[in-house]
Amino acid sequence: MESKLNLDFKKVEKARNYAKNIALESQEFIEKHTTTTVERAVCRLLGIDGVDAFGVPLANLVVENISKGGGLPLGAAYFIGNAMAETSLTPQEIAEKVSKGELDLTKIKQEDIFNIKLAIKPIVDNTIERIKNNKAEREAYLEKYGDKSGPLIYVIVATGNIYEDIIQAKAAAKQGADVIAVIRTTGQSLLDYVPYGATVEGFGGTFATQENFRLMRKALDEVGEECGRYIRLCNYCSGLCMPEIAALGAVERLDVMLNDALYGILFRDINMKRTMIDQFFSRVINGFAGVIINTGEDNYLTTADAVEEAHTVLASQLINEQFALLAGLPEEQMGLGHAFEINPDLKNGFLYELAQAQMAREIFPKAPLKYMPPTKFMTGNIFKGHVQDALFNMITVMTSQRIHLLGMLTEAIHTPFMSDRALAIENANYIGNTMADLGDEITFKKDGIMDKRAEEVVDKACALLEEIQEEGLFKTLEKGIFAGIKRPINGGKGLDGVIEKHESYFNPFIQPMMRRD
Repeated sequence: MESKLNLDFKKVEKARNYAKNIALESQEFIEKHTTTTVERAVCRLLGIDGVDAFGVPLANLVVENISKGGGLPLGAAYFIGNAMAETSLTPQEIAEKVSKGELDLTKIKQEDIFNIKLAIKPIVDNTIERIKNNKAEREAYLEKYGDKSGPLIYVIVATGNIYEDIIQAKAAAKQGADVIAVIRTTGQSLLDYVPYGATVEGFGGTFATQENFRLMRKALDEVGEECGRYIRLCNYCSGLCMPEIAALGAVERLDVMLNDALYGILFRDINMKRTMIDQFFSRVINGFAGVIINTGEDNYLTTADAVEEAHTVLASQLINEQFALLAGLPEEQMGLGHAFEINPDLKNGFLYELAQAQMAREIFPKAPLKYMPPTKFMTGNIFKGHVQDALFNMITVMTSQRIHLLGMLTEAIHTPFMSDRALAIENANYIGNTMADLGDEITFKKDGIMDKRAEEVVDKACALLEEIQEEGLFKTLEKGIFAGIKRPINGGKGLDGVIEKHESYFNPFIQPMMRRD
């Protein structure tokens, strides 16, 4: 791609190499450890589902049983495979016996590791095949209807009731939405388990559960048939259950997942060690399932100034990119995040925003960038807010952003009505049509405001990444360089779920999911 901003791509490559070194150093730690939720994700991928009489997920009970016996360093697959070899039971039957206290997985006679892997292989193969079939089904829909070439219009539903969400999602699809994001209920990212079944009570969003995923996927396929379009489904696999929710999304054919390497650390105070381990396996799963991940750099600008701290967004995007590559996730599935969050009172703020968006597009040419609307400076003045959203929509089109999360004129007032969403889609469609090829028609002034702004951001990001490379990512997070938020290395939630692996540990899904045939 020819740079309209006259970017120094040698400097960009230097910054990318720093990010790569940062990710590789962290990966050494990741490879030596697992977590309770990684092992629960393995259980779920092996077909363990449901809850006991008290509503506790069977996956949690199995992992707790192994943990109490001191076996988690070997991995859940080791003990489930061993139990299969010894009892000829399925993983689900084993889990049910564990939940009733009829089976202690760490006290069963230990089989040879070869027999354990042999016993578990058919189950692994079935899951791999199911996820492959989901990916093929998505591709068949896109082949049937064709895929949209411009920005994908992304809107949210957040009623708390999955059945109400379905009604709103179908309405949004008929109004022109391409991606439906089911916002997760407040606080779910801090639950160390995945709730079970269809849910009708949530605050500020709806619980992410396998059944809710299934119901919404079915509904969007139905409305997609009616509209003659494939409607993508988005949810969140951030938080303490990152890989588990990724696994459930892969099984139920979600298309997009919020899946950032740093978000949970910064904005939910989840322990950094736990998060770094969890993000790896979650991205392995998403990469294999053809799921586009969305990263959360846009959130930095809700706590830090968009002009002063723009370089931290770029630095984080480069780090997220490298962690994703290490997990086998291709650039075409990296919805790296950024946002339209400059103070509207700033002179030439639109130029700064345009420079930032164009810079991201040029640095990550293959990525389906996720561009977020103005929220920080929305005041409740719906007329001004609609104009702010229109300016945001213009930049989206001019810089070829891919995932276009629509702003709502009632931002900062209430959860949007369906009519608010309809107006937002109408605004985006109008601008998308009337300005469709503007980006190809314009060039930017050499050494002008935009050129200089992009150069400044790249320079600062490169310097910051060099500093992080020297100090290490964990120490950087302790200092509060990202979003101005400091996190202690042994603080936060979930540290007790971090386990050092035994030399005989194995996760049977890593290799087949990372292998690209």
